[in-house]
Amino acid sequence: NYPNPFNPISIIRFGIVKAGTVNLIIYDIRGREVKRLISNEFKSAGTHSAVFDGASLSSGIYFYQLEINNFRQSRKMVLLK
Repeated sequence: NYPNPFNPISIIRFGIVKAGTVNLIIYDIRGREVKRLISNEFKSAGTHSAVFDGASLSSGIYFYQLEINNFRQSRKMVLLK
């Protein structure tokens, strides 16, 4: 995601090699789901992005998890206010 740390907006970019169903979910440090940016959307192969607005959240560490078909990847991001 860029920028990281961010306040309050960050752009999450990701590439897909093969078309498939995508989920992009934001979690707080305790593992609770904060927001679903992409929910079971079919995306074609290529580069995609999603905008995360953390204006209503408190400062802290958050994680985003990208799920594409059977692939899963998580990354950390920091919200500073």
